[in-house]
Amino acid sequence: MFNNTRFALARKRRGLTKRALAKEVSVTDRSITAYESGQTVPENHTVDKIANALRFPVEFFFADDVEELPVEVASFRALTKMTASKRDIALSAGAVALLLNRWIEGKFDLPSPEFPEDYRIASNVDSKIDAGQRSSEGDQYPGLGQKNDPESAAEMLRRYWDLGELPIKSMIALLESKGVRVFSLSVDAREVDAFSMWYGDIPFVFLNTKKTAERCRFDAAHELGHLVMHRHGAPQGQEAEKEANSFASAFLMPRRSVLANAPRTATLKSLISHKKYWNVSAAALNYRLHSLNLTSDWTYRTLCIDLAKLGRDHEPEPSPFETSQVLKKVFASLREDGISKIDVARELLIEPEELDELTFGLMLNALSGNSPTNFSDRSKPSLRLVK
Repeated sequence: MFNNTRFALARKRRGLTKRALAKEVSVTDRSITAYESGQTVPENHTVDKIANALRFPVEFFFADDVEELPVEVASFRALTKMTASKRDIALSAGAVALLLNRWIEGKFDLPSPEFPEDYRIASNVDSKIDAGQRSSEGDQYPGLGQKNDPESAAEMLRRYWDLGELPIKSMIALLESKGVRVFSLSVDAREVDAFSMWYGDIPFVFLNTKKTAERCRFDAAHELGHLVMHRHGAPQGQEAEKEANSFASAFLMPRRSVLANAPRTATLKSLISHKKYWNVSAAALNYRLHSLNLTSDWTYRTLCIDLAKLGRDHEPEPSPFETSQVLKKVFASLREDGISKIDVARELLIEPEELDELTFGLMLNALSGNSPTNFSDRSKPSLRLVK
């Protein structure tokens, strides 16, 4: 029977309004509303048109119910500035990723979440955080000189994960080794940088990969801050975003590490040279130096101006992009068993391109078999990552 929950998911995944879809399939707006609410069922020829317009196989609309992710389950960086369409595209991508993750977990033993039990990093309710400075990349941070709980949270997590003060080679690999499921977003919208959520006891992070490698790393650390500090939903909005930014800065560039390795004189040239040590953007290092009182206000603002002239989307001497190590191992194993990208997509009742968007393109590169094998007869391989 036609499944209205899958129909709603597919429409939102493509960012189409009910009116726009109605026009595409030559029915009334009221008909689309009725299909989506489950009041009526479209005729077979209409289902074919719907599947074609939404780029999902016809079979997708006749499978079991899917759970629609509510807005409050995810942390979005600029929810107030985000259109409902962009928000729904991101959330529906998350719902499809849950289907893929469930399929993978049915065949592989993935790393279990390894997070401290006390997620509630307390804020000092008696002292308000002043509006912080805005970095050259437009991100706000807590005001300087205030009690910095995100800094403490970052130090706590580094100790818990036994990371010491060393730079993090790959944020994605680190997250995955600690049980975070990492997927990519293909949303061409600046306000959808990334988002994260706890789904049951499993943490998820979704990254918009249409950015510089350094920005993706910072986004991954930012979302980690949300997972650690805001699992229970408070605080929210701008305060939560400032805290997550501050957490990311401290997690990627630990205080002692920066004090020991900072350039003697902060110039554009020295920023570009030293940023490679922590694998961060020049703008992020500029802010971190200033937040630790290693540069003056004048130097900080001068460097902000110099960096702005380079352009937000241009990173001098950029780092290579990170990819998912878990997905590489999963799909390499599937390839050895003759299971192709098309086979996986067929089982999930989605198009292969949907997998590419969720998996950083690893499906395209890692799967090439044509003759699927009976995977259910095999024991589940275990996947372990080396930090």
